[in-house]
Amino acid sequence: MAFDSVKSIIGEAVLKQGMNYLAKDPEKNLVKLAKWADAIAREPIHKQYTRALVAEFSDPDHPMSKVFFKLLRQTSKNVREKLVINFFLNANLIGVPKLKESKKKFGVHIPWCILIDPTGRCNLRCKGCWAGEYDRTQDMDYATLDRIISEGEELGMHFFLYSGGEPTVRMNDVLSLAAKHNDSLFFSFTNGTLITKEVARRVEEVGNLAFAISIDGLEQATDERRGKGVFQKVMQAMDNLREAGCIFGFSATYSRANTEEVASDAFIDLMISKGCLYGWLFTYVPVGGDSDLEYMATPEQRALMFHAVQQWRKEKAVVVADFWNDGALTEGCIAGGRAYFHINAQGEAEPCAFVHYANVNMKNTSLLDALRCPLFKAYQSMQPFNHNHMRPCPIIDNPVALEKMVGETGAYSTQKNALSAAQLCRPLHSYAKEWGETSAPLWDEWETLRPIYTGAHIASDTKYEEE
Repeated sequence: MAFDSVKSIIGEAVLKQGMNYLAKDPEKNLVKLAKWADAIAREPIHKQYTRALVAEFSDPDHPMSKVFFKLLRQTSKNVREKLVINFFLNANLIGVPKLKESKKKFGVHIPWCILIDPTGRCNLRCKGCWAGEYDRTQDMDYATLDRIISEGEELGMHFFLYSGGEPTVRMNDVLSLAAKHNDSLFFSFTNGTLITKEVARRVEEVGNLAFAISIDGLEQATDERRGKGVFQKVMQAMDNLREAGCIFGFSATYSRANTEEVASDAFIDLMISKGCLYGWLFTYVPVGGDSDLEYMATPEQRALMFHAVQQWRKEKAVVVADFWNDGALTEGCIAGGRAYFHINAQGEAEPCAFVHYANVNMKNTSLLDALRCPLFKAYQSMQPFNHNHMRPCPIIDNPVALEKMVGETGAYSTQKNALSAAQLCRPLHSYAKEWGETSAPLWDEWETLRPIYTGAHIASDTKYEEE
């Protein structure tokens, strides 16, 4: 099914050529694969990236070459083919032009992906969980999940992410949806504790599901936040997925308690040795359960994390994205439907996983109508929220903006405690000011710090609306 749809767009001979490169000595054919992708690419931004890959793959010692060598050695044939077809082609080289067509047809910006919570249920109770004030008894019904994904695919989306709650408590449904929507790639944030060898085998069999496993540093730091024994379960989950030939990486939240450890070579080298191909970094945001401003990473720690990631991109065989500090790469905030938005387990369409306010519920709203909601329009009209793209966030970096948008659009709180935007934002003004002062030199120096590293360009396709 996935092959048939791509074949109809790029032609059987072209598809066969790419699959042959992938099947026959793919490590030696990496440059040919990048040139093959460049021939297919239609968007200027994609041409830029594929040509950068040609240069990077020509140097076997380049970190990006090492990442792809590892991917090719570590993953099964089924998983590799689904990654190329569903992610690189359907979600990007073919999908982005379709998103542009849909935008023109329907008169509304179409994001590149959607983050969906299949459930609010979770088997852990982690300190400072961003979802801690949601209703943790809720599951989104299968029919609604299926409809949202189908509507997204019709518009050109082929990348869908899961969060929660813990998505793997509904593993059967997650795998069923991946099998049904075989043209798309699914990506799940997970605590990893339920990923057994049998689960990993089933994930490889479906082929189009990848994971980012949550971890907070080394063993002591992880267990202190997540519970005794969780670190070892995460290590086992990584082993299970690697041995099955699946794609996975890590997801780490850095706070005042663990930033130095997450930024250390000891941590990143462990993740690489376990088989992680990528990593997502999030700074702690005081929303959800047990919110605590004193748990936030200090401005100095956030700057430390920024510099660590720049160094990793020059030296380490892993693709790392920092959801906040990479604002300079994404030209500001990517939420509010610009590149993505979030749907919680109750069905409410929120601008971001960390912004718990909504105008509409997906259970009685089409995807197109949700994208037209007042809060998303307000987001897109104000983005970027700051000329300093090292301050992308309307919560912790520009709290005045979030309070204004929520107030003017009549959005309601989606948390059980009904926290108002004023209650959330006003205590963050001093932090935002301090980070503004700390980040100003980083922003001024950005052009000299910018790595020539295509893997750093997360959500690069957000730029298509400006062409």
